[in-house]
Amino acid sequence: MSAFSGCEYCAHYVYNEDYECYECLVDLDEDDLARFMSGSVDSCPYFSSDDEYRIVRKQN
Repeated sequence: MSAFSGCEYCAHYVYNEDYECYECLVDLDEDDLARFMSGSVDSCPYFSSDDEYRIVRKQN
């Protein structure tokens, strides 16, 4: 799994209407950005599931 393969399922990956594209809202520092750009990261440490039904399943 590449670092960016699950972005579309992340809560931080949102549509920007001004630029008409999706973007990540995580504020990466220079070191994190360099790791992502080099491809040396297996998965995103900031991934947060955008599963809106997760809370409902826990209530059952």
